[in-house]
Order: sequence, then C-alpha cells, then structure tokens
Amino acid sequence: MKDVKIAFRKPIYPVSETLQQYLEKHNRTTKIQFLYEDLLRFSDSVNILDKDGKDTLWLGVMYPEFEFKEIEANLNKIYTLLHSDGDEATLPYLKVDTIDFCTFGNSKPFRIRVRNILNDNYTNFYIKQADASRIYGLELEDLLSPNRINFLIYKNTLIEEHILGIPGDVFIQKHLFNCTELEKAQISKEFVKFNERCLIGLLGDMRSYNYVIIPIHDFDQVIYRIRPIDFDQQSYEGNLKVYLPQYFKENNTMVNMVLEKLKPNSIEQYRKEVRSQIVKRVTSSKSRFDELISIMKKEDIAPEANVTELKTALQKLTYDVNFKYCKTMGDIIETGIKFVIRNYKKAY
Repeated sequence: MKDVKIAFRKPIYPVSETLQQYLEKHNRTTKIQFLYEDLLRFSDSVNILDKDGKDTLWLGVMYPEFEFKEIEANLNKIYTLLHSDGDEATLPYLKVDTIDFCTFGNSKPFRIRVRNILNDNYTNFYIKQADASRIYGLELEDLLSPNRINFLIYKNTLIEEHILGIPGDVFIQKHLFNCTELEKAQISKEFVKFNERCLIGLLGDMRSYNYVIIPIHDFDQVIYRIRPIDFDQQSYEGNLKVYLPQYFKENNTMVNMVLEKLKPNSIEQYRKEVRSQIVKRVTSSKSRFDELISIMKKEDIAPEANVTELKTALQKLTYDVNFKYCKTMGDIIETGIKFVIRNYKKAY
C-alpha cells in the first residue's frame, strides 16, 4: 500500500483576538500567569527509554531547586484548574513527580505528572505552544465526536488534559493478536468510523501513534473505541489522503483487518452512522458550532495552495460545486458539514 508523506513541518499559527474571545466565552481560558517558556529554563535532561530500552524521544528535564519550587507550585495550581475548577483544598497533597519534554512534534510539548501523596494516584497533563489550528482541532473534536476534550489557554500557552488509552502502534504490535475474531471485527468497525470522522473534521496525520485504542469492559465482552490524541495537522495539508488514516502505512494492519472482517455494504453502513451522529451533534450545538466556524472562516491557518488543492479534491470526491468557492480551511469545513447535513436529510 502506498504511503502518504508530509513534506514540511506545519508552522505555529498565533491565536487571534477573536478566537481568544470565543475561548473566554466558553471557559477555555485561565488567568494563572505561567507560560510555556517558563518550562524551557531546565538545567539538565536525560533520555527516557521504554520498557524495552528503546528511546521514546522524550527527555526527562530537571531544574535548579529554587526554580523548581516555584514551577511546581504553578503546575499544581494548573492541575486544580484543569480538574477541579481551581479548588485549592488539594494543593498541600499534590506533588510534581516528573516533567518531560518532547522535541519531536510541532508543539514541542511538556508532559507533567502530578501525584496525590495521600493515595499515590497520579495524573498527566501537557503544556504546549498555543497553535490556532490545533485549538480548532480540539474544539471540533469536542463538538463533532463522541469524545469530550478538556483544555485551557493562557496567552501563547496551551494546557491539555491527558487522553487515556493504548497508543495505536503499541496496540497493533502487542495486543491485537490476542483479540478474538469478534473483537477484531468490532475494532474494524471502529476504524472505519474513525476514518470517516477524520475526513469530515479535516483532522490529518492519524498514523497509529497519533491515536489511542480504548478497551471498555461491557458485561461479558470487551468493546473498543478509537480517539485521536494529536491535533497538530488540523485543517492544514492540501492532500486529501492526509485526512484519511487508511492511507498511512502505519495503519496497514488495521486496513487489512477491515477488508478481511467487513463487507463493503457494512463499511458503507458504518460511514453513514458517523455522518448521522455528526449531523445530530451539529444540530444540538448549532450556535456554538456556527460561532466557531464563523471565526475559523476568516483566519488563514494554511497556505492558499493547500486550500486550493484540498477544495479541488473534495469537489471531485463529492461533486459538490460549493467547494469551488471556498477561500479558507474554515470555508471547507463548513461546506463539508453542510454537504453531510443535506445528504442526511435526503436519506431520511
């Protein structure tokens, strides 16, 4: 199977004043005065290896003691804002165990592990450079998918909740072969649905390490869900295949399983189910969706050449002439959603 290549790293797009106002209105902002740059003051680092001794591309970073105390206090406050609306009653029981830094990826994230010393339970969250297109991806995921996304913004700093699950590449390599045939068929169905959601929401680069698989125990069976964990390539690339996980070689095992386990009419049925669910979500959150898209339509979050390439490909795919008049990625998202809604209403 031919692989899809992403030639260049996407630039960071600043958060506009209009988008900032939208985020404030919907309680996505925080006033704590702590910036991404504050975490860049580490004095030393070590490579982090996985259980098999392979480099994870993450660095464990360390800070001078006098600086770490201030950083830890701020990170603990951020934890309470993210998880308990700023309730400070738990602050005396919180401790920052580790701070890790990843140089691989657009947002160059820091991963923070906060532990409750009363029971040793810990939670991870991430601090990244705020990128407008990534924020649109987070909001669209929250609005269009079955998943809720928890994040906060302060100036140029993005704080994201950790998404639980088994990384797709790890699941494929270490867990998939243990699944029953029925479970493989169920995972195949979920991959088809995931593939369709990514296309409609223009979420790109969903290689196996950019999504997680979540096993859920339900009475006498285990069912699986797939959800993205990386939104760096939201509405940016011009190549339509970038928005279809089926075209990445890292997902070949999943694609082959789909072809083996599902018949073409079943695949089409599951795609229709996704479209139906998205129509219902857009309808139930119409004012917020319209507000977000109206802002996104006015912003340049991708080169003009990418917009032209993508709208041309979508026009050929859907035979919808409305794509021809799109000028931004926001226009393309809106046109695509309207196309899905029109066809849903015709079918029902």
